[in-house]
Amino acid sequence: MPFIDSKITKEVSPEKKEKIKSQLGSAVSILHKSETYLMIGIADNYDLWMGGKKLDKGAYVEVSLFGSASSSDYEKLTKKICEIYEKELDIPGSAVYVTYHPISDWGWNGGNF
Repeated sequence: MPFIDSKITKEVSPEKKEKIKSQLGSAVSILHKSETYLMIGIADNYDLWMGGKKLDKGAYVEVSLFGSASSSDYEKLTKKICEIYEKELDIPGSAVYVTYHPISDWGWNGGNF
């Protein structure tokens, strides 16, 4: 039950969103999760500041998941997310923050896991 939510400073075309969605769908396996229940959100044209300066190219990515993963798996996924955003949107890893939110209670389809 992962959810990957991205806030991106640039405009992202529907085609790029689809590419990013597909790549994140593959990358979630790093956390031993499948794309079957993966939800992805992409908010573009989002204002972000880092170090007091507005970013032209930047992203904030939140990864929420039912349960948790190891620190090494989180590190691998951070690397992969940064690679995806650099390749697809020319956003350097130094302008990407990734946070992880392990969750013990997750609801879906009228019930909780």
